[in-house]
Amino acid sequence: MSVNGKKVLHMDRNPYYGGESSSITPLEELYKRFQLLEGPPESMGRGRDWNVDLIPKFLMANGQLVKMLLYTEVTRYLDFKVVEGSFVYKGGKIYKVPSTETEALASNLMGMFEKRRFRKFLVFVANFDENDPKTFEGVDPQSTSMREVYRKFDLGQDVIDFTGHALALYRTDDYLDQPCLETINRIKLYSESLARYGKSPYLYPLYGLGELPQGFARLSAIYGGTYMLNKPVDDIIMENGKVVGVQSEGEVARCKQLICDPSYVPDRVRKAGQVIRIICILSHPIKNTNDANSCQIIIPQNQVNRKSDIYVCMISYAHNVAAQGKYIAIASTTVETAEPEKEVEPALELLEPIDQKFVAISDLYEPIDDGSESQVFCSCSYDATTHFETTCNDIKDIYKRMAGSAFDFENMKRNRTMSLEKLTSDC
Repeated sequence: MSVNGKKVLHMDRNPYYGGESSSITPLEELYKRFQLLEGPPESMGRGRDWNVDLIPKFLMANGQLVKMLLYTEVTRYLDFKVVEGSFVYKGGKIYKVPSTETEALASNLMGMFEKRRFRKFLVFVANFDENDPKTFEGVDPQSTSMREVYRKFDLGQDVIDFTGHALALYRTDDYLDQPCLETINRIKLYSESLARYGKSPYLYPLYGLGELPQGFARLSAIYGGTYMLNKPVDDIIMENGKVVGVQSEGEVARCKQLICDPSYVPDRVRKAGQVIRIICILSHPIKNTNDANSCQIIIPQNQVNRKSDIYVCMISYAHNVAAQGKYIAIASTTVETAEPEKEVEPALELLEPIDQKFVAISDLYEPIDDGSESQVFCSCSYDATTHFETTCNDIKDIYKRMAGSAFDFENMKRNRTMSLEKLTSDC
């Protein structure tokens, strides 16, 4: 918005950037936040060596958020490391996710004949081009369901599980009866992201995710955006059903449009479920991951008789988020029962022994209207996924509702070059 010439005032009631998805430092703060009054033991090292994400997510190397960061050049404020591996859970064990033809042939996840069929499927996906019917092999991207595509390649249930949940990153099996184009594109995104760096398709910023909002804040400030932390929001002022300002500490900031998260407008959102996240501090890498310093593990719903997947993501001292020799693993899932902690037990078993765990159960909210009348645009709560694709879709949707047209990466690039030229000539 700042780059596009809008006047932006960013108010945050918290004393830190990032709201719900901030990184907490030092470690003592995390213990306080979860009301563990005894504080961290000496074995945890120096408190200030820790930056613990409250909502952990990885970035797909070829995904939407990386494109946003590159086009807006927020990357100049950030350093990334490639996540070392992506794993999937089957029958109580974890296996590396095969996503190339070579890996498919070497994987222990499948039998000999299944491997060949899966390899054929991967070749089909890699060559698939929605603008070139010659690549369709009898599949209609708009009407053939993904279930039919799996049947065409004669893939078994276990392979379908890890393809849909660990490659296409669906949270449930609803996608099976929808047109296959979206799923094929998701698998392509995974493969292309993987091809960029080789170890896994995911990236993670050094010093934690709290660096992301700070990077955007710096960029906005260059274009005249104003940031206020520790600024309470006392009231949102409406006239004739439209937002006209925000009241804080006796003053009113006038505005034509307002963007906020659900916690600022409880009367404009509805509860859409809950997520449980358990932050675990470990003194060892996760077993059977080749001693990776970072990894993701997806436990597909069918493997543990659930309706939604369980996610584990692990980072460590290698990312400047923990003391030397320490690891942070976070297990998360959508809550389905009255005993959320029991639901993530399969994930916690993979992490044993655990030095300390912090349990958070958050309500998920979504806006009850699109904001076109009130001009109050509310985001959705962060879901249980361990990547940013769903969040980016939400951001682009808000942008479209506010600006009246879709977010155009190329146009953003052009505007930015022009305004930078103007900036340098003014200087």
